[in-house]
Amino acid sequence: MANYSKWNATQDPRTELHDVLGLTGAEISINNLPAGAGVPFVHYHKKNEEIYIILSGKGSAVIDGDKIEFSAGDIVKVAPAARRQFSAAADSPVSYACIQVKENSLEEYTGGDGVVE
Repeated sequence: MANYSKWNATQDPRTELHDVLGLTGAEISINNLPAGAGVPFVHYHKKNEEIYIILSGKGSAVIDGDKIEFSAGDIVKVAPAARRQFSAAADSPVSYACIQVKENSLEEYTGGDGVVE
């Protein structure tokens, strides 16, 4: 078995990479909302923070009652307990990646975990 997995992003409304790539340390989803559409529910998490990376388009999110605007290139971190709901702008579809990881679980990263050969 190879030490890697590969997946090609499509325009599916939502793809959870946990299933596609067999992830074991994070959940990553690729999400595509057409112009004027929104996630049909408000949600929060018990343990996991989320990092939203806006890949293309623009939209807004309501996080704990605050409305924030975002566009391609923006990155939004949301704490587990924050209530959130994302929407595409009326005149623009939006595509974003959502990375979900357990809050305060990062022990080592980059230079601390990487080994140069």
